[in-house]
Amino acid sequence: MDDEQHPHRTHLFTVRLWLETLGGGQAEWRGQVRHVGTGETVYFREWPGLLDFLQTTLSTPGDEAVA
Repeated sequence: MDDEQHPHRTHLFTVRLWLETLGGGQAEWRGQVRHVGTGETVYFREWPGLLDFLQTTLSTPGDEAVA
């Protein structure tokens, strides 16, 4: 396919992960993902939260993209 007819879109995300101490010797990973182009930010405690945000963002037509 011709690149002029189907331009490549690029999305840039930042992902921040940290280990949260819960007490009683327990800890869990927490995270934040931000779409650099739109500034939309989501916090998550489990990997499906990250994946849901990425899938939703990448499947939404017409959203901002960084080239």
